[in-house]
Amino acid sequence: MTTLPCALTLQPEYRDYLWGGQRLRPGMLTAEAWVIYENDRIASGPLAGQTLAEAAAYFGEDLLGQAVVERRGRRFPLLIKLLDCNQWLSLQVHPNDQQALLLEGPGQNGKTEAWHILEAAADAELIAGLKAGTTADEMARAIRRGTILELSRYEKVQAGDTVFVQAGTIHALGPGLLVYEVQQTSDLTYRVFDWNRPQTGSRVLHIDKSLAVANPEACSRPTPPPVLQDGQRQIVCQSDYFTLELLKSRTKRVDLDTRSLSFHALTIIEGAARFTSLDGQVPLARFESLLIPAATGAYSLEPQAGGFRALLSNL
Repeated sequence: MTTLPCALTLQPEYRDYLWGGQRLRPGMLTAEAWVIYENDRIASGPLAGQTLAEAAAYFGEDLLGQAVVERRGRRFPLLIKLLDCNQWLSLQVHPNDQQALLLEGPGQNGKTEAWHILEAAADAELIAGLKAGTTADEMARAIRRGTILELSRYEKVQAGDTVFVQAGTIHALGPGLLVYEVQQTSDLTYRVFDWNRPQTGSRVLHIDKSLAVANPEACSRPTPPPVLQDGQRQIVCQSDYFTLELLKSRTKRVDLDTRSLSFHALTIIEGAARFTSLDGQVPLARFESLLIPAATGAYSLEPQAGGFRALLSNL
């Protein structure tokens, strides 16, 4: 390894599930882009070819931040995705940290997540929990019989909404949605119902594990977007596992600072910006992401050609 750069660009990992569309890679069916992920490789600079996990283990607090290492150790703690939903995703549920250890073994994290809706068709909706008053017995019977949709609670969503999904919530994203997702570093998904699609070796239902972790009282409601003025930022979701902020600028520079406490995971969701620190500059277009190490400290985002909106995740 060598000196840690002021910013890291990563090579996304793409997932081509059957429900994907063609907005992430035009002309290619793509369900998910894992844009900041521990197994993504660093795209350029002195660390090119190394994985984010390798860099985090080597640089520790300089990359992750003092507060992150104290709470989570040297494993990169977040997974950030872009999802193009052309069909319904499976109805699914995720374990919490304790359940993940019990069901899957050492080294496994739970999966609490949040969605920020980037684009939404006029009739777009999602499922985020069960109807009020649903009992554990009613939920269990419906899961086993394949009738869980009768108890599911649908939510209309539009671009700019944010939805926090705690572990244990039965949920699904619907057609017509383009979504930014931040979550714990985990790929533990238990399928509850898959819209009567045929089960295959790589796509099966997880009835017993779903019953072990699903909470009939867990639910989520969309939070509408904040009204931001030029150059403003605001937290749109905060939990024990991540903080998600929305930034907006048309003409003003936005000044930020890691304060050595946590990395900043930045994704441009509209327009273009230029990252600038004492040690360099990086241009960023829509859907491009940048990981700013905690040691970078103060930096700025400058709007380019009409401004930008961005999402920033950290701990």
